[in-house]
Amino acid sequence: MALDSIFANKMRSFLTMLGIIIGIASVIAILAVGNGAAKEITGTFSDLGATTINLTANDSDDSNAALEQEDLVVLKDSIEEIQYISPNQQISGTASTEMDSRQAVVSYGTPDLQYLSQTMSSNLIHGRYFNQIDFDENNSVVVIDTDGAEALFGRTDVVGETLSVNITQTRLDLRIVGVVEGSFADMQGAFDADQIPLFMAMPQSTVGQQVPQLAGMNSVIIEVEDTEQIEPISNQIVRLLELRNDAVGENIYNARNFLQALDQVNNVLSLFINFIAAVAGIALLVGGIGVMNIMLVSVTERTREIGTRKALGATTKTILIQFLMEAVILSLIGGMIGLTLGILLSNVIASALNIVPIYTLGSVGLVLAFSTAVGVFFGIYPARKAAKLTPIDALRFE
Repeated sequence: MALDSIFANKMRSFLTMLGIIIGIASVIAILAVGNGAAKEITGTFSDLGATTINLTANDSDDSNAALEQEDLVVLKDSIEEIQYISPNQQISGTASTEMDSRQAVVSYGTPDLQYLSQTMSSNLIHGRYFNQIDFDENNSVVVIDTDGAEALFGRTDVVGETLSVNITQTRLDLRIVGVVEGSFADMQGAFDADQIPLFMAMPQSTVGQQVPQLAGMNSVIIEVEDTEQIEPISNQIVRLLELRNDAVGENIYNARNFLQALDQVNNVLSLFINFIAAVAGIALLVGGIGVMNIMLVSVTERTREIGTRKALGATTKTILIQFLMEAVILSLIGGMIGLTLGILLSNVIASALNIVPIYTLGSVGLVLAFSTAVGVFFGIYPARKAAKLTPIDALRFE
């Protein structure tokens, strides 16, 4: 009977469902595309540093609590899961040769820096990276990129050549032992060549010896073997340093891993996606009001029908269920149409953005349950109004 009533007025029923269709389609599309985009973003960042730990020491008057080279040696020797560990300090300066001079960014750390630095990677073109012997003996050696080699020497094979770097008004004369692939080679057309900074890497021990004010370590990068180990190893690093430097409970050392930051990014993205979906869900409320409006009109139009049914023995409960079912079925049909359109719309948008939409059973079930709840909530008042009509008043209604 409910279906007969709905299909007897197809256009009116469709217009009644339109708000629910738009609301459901919008929510499904936003959730699917938003979750797909979030996964793409977090996946990209995860690939960049999912096994990386950033170790820092808070400022303290206790010199024993500062990070030192001996701490790094102990950590690497004591925790076998640590693959690479190095300070990742950077400072700007001016690199010069007899041919030219350019602004430079100098990275300095242990030999493991070649595996941890984003700008001075281990993709060697000529020569070698500085090694443990260079580090232990404070050798004045440097590794530069191909962009710097071209700018300062006019060629890339410059192993054995010397250059000078001015850092904090201190001149360092350095011998080039290796050349790595340029970091900004693909940007040469976007900027003037003399505006792109040069990148170079050298032992932290050498910088600390020749520029004492730069000897301290304020940040250490650690890479472990896999992501499952990263959380317990982060805790183990902090405990080991606290015991070694007699700083238990002082919260001096902080080992933050990338997965923690990734969780924060995911939380922010989830809040944003859910907020937008909630805004789109307002259309569902508008659709619910439309359902209630049409059901009230239907009760008025069918007053004599209600009176006839009651005169023939229909109970108040029967009339209530009849009209409530019409409202629920209207909402469910609208929800199914909206779900179909939402899936189609999300696939179109995701294809344009080159991402994969993500549909979860929870989100699909939630929107369908919500559309049903809308039908029940906004259908109760018209159904109760119909059920409360007395047979005599309903039969003489004109």
